[in-house]
Amino acid sequence: MNEGRLVYLMGPSGAGKDSVLQGLQQHLHGRRCRIARRVITRSAEAAGEEALAVSAQAFDDLESAGAFAMVWRANGLAYGIPREIDTWLLEGYQVVVNGSRGYLEQARKRYWTLLPVLLEVEPAILRARLNARARESADQIEARLARSAAFTDDRSLREDPGIVRVDNSASLEVTVRRLLEIIESHPTAEG
Repeated sequence: MNEGRLVYLMGPSGAGKDSVLQGLQQHLHGRRCRIARRVITRSAEAAGEEALAVSAQAFDDLESAGAFAMVWRANGLAYGIPREIDTWLLEGYQVVVNGSRGYLEQARKRYWTLLPVLLEVEPAILRARLNARARESADQIEARLARSAAFTDDRSLREDPGIVRVDNSASLEVTVRRLLEIIESHPTAEG
């Protein structure tokens, strides 16, 4: 059996990662692919990602118990990818995670099969999406846009040949189809 591949989806807030993952989920029947659900210290009432929302204390308890394969903190929140992804990878599944750009190098060191996918979006569209989400104040949105621009301008990221770039400035269907092509380009174990 071949070890599976970790598809590490990244992109700025508002790039559409949550929508892309939800769209992708509808096309996974019969494919050896799973989407990992993140654990986040965000209110369960917050719109967007289908994540498991927990308190900061519950997150710390889970982290101390070794429940996560990957953990990072950003934007005042803690994020964890459940350890079950390790089992899925060993069973030959491709596993898609909503990752952090800031955690990419640590993730690459841990998972040799990792394929980083950067979801990109035109700045004007990103601004409109962040405003439409209504999760943050105008100052917080400007800070996110500045971080996104700085990350995009990072020379090491721009010149990294291992990162697959997917433009999500247009149709969600086109983006989901492109991600499916990436997933299907990798041979996996037959189940």
